[in-house]
Amino acid sequence: MFGFAVNFSRRSDGTINRYIMNLFDFKAPPSQQPFDGVKTSDTVVDATRNLYFRLFLPSLNQDDDVPVIVYFHGGGFAYLSASSIPCDDFCRRLCKKTGAVIISVNYRLAPEHKYPSQYDDGFDVLKFIDDNANAKNLPLNVNLKQCFIAGDSAGGNLAHHVAVKACEYGLRNVKLIGLIAIQPFFGGEERTESETRIVDAPMISVKGTDWLWKAFLPEGSDRNHPACNVFGPKSVDDISRLKFPATMVVVGGFDPMHDWQIRLSNGIPKYYELNRCISKWLG
Repeated sequence: MFGFAVNFSRRSDGTINRYIMNLFDFKAPPSQQPFDGVKTSDTVVDATRNLYFRLFLPSLNQDDDVPVIVYFHGGGFAYLSASSIPCDDFCRRLCKKTGAVIISVNYRLAPEHKYPSQYDDGFDVLKFIDDNANAKNLPLNVNLKQCFIAGDSAGGNLAHHVAVKACEYGLRNVKLIGLIAIQPFFGGEERTESETRIVDAPMISVKGTDWLWKAFLPEGSDRNHPACNVFGPKSVDDISRLKFPATMVVVGGFDPMHDWQIRLSNGIPKYYELNRCISKWLG
């Protein structure tokens, strides 16, 4: 049903019928009372752009320092939010299974807000938690020196680019030690084998991804823009010169973006490679 709403909400002029989408994008409120072993709360970073993060805390008391995962939801840069039920449910399970504190970022959406709005929002949340003045918004036992950055689909793209920006900027208290990109959303002008073979996959058809890139990228840009084709002919980032965090790329087997995900993993300095595919994430 949600996939139908996504397809039906896209207008030919490149805009989205938000009224239709809001009918199907059900929200989960934050809850200070533990639900399934996890408590949640929302922290506003910048009210003028509706930038906030949802904090997921394990309800069991933990004396030891706990790591933090900064998470970016998927949705093609254009759909869903940190409070959408699928995103809330995923982060709740991630928190419960890992015991980590989860910071789920609510960033601005395209096409109303094009590149680089989403990257700016993501990095601003990192700077927010890096600032000692905002420590009161986090639990006392959170260890910012053990910070992972993660995301799925467009959120995986976001996580990668925000990690690059963080490495270039240099944070004081936050130390990125890992990047987890789950079926990250990348592409290019070239049609890869997986795109020609899996043209009409449910939820993520090639026609649909082309529409999303046009909605997200700056006017006049093509899919070789470095936000999309990260190691392509217009690439501006050389991560080999950075102290880039250890990275895990989860590649989708039945995903038109499969080959682009492989290219991403091949472009990142190797530590070791897992050959066995993960077919169900935190199922």
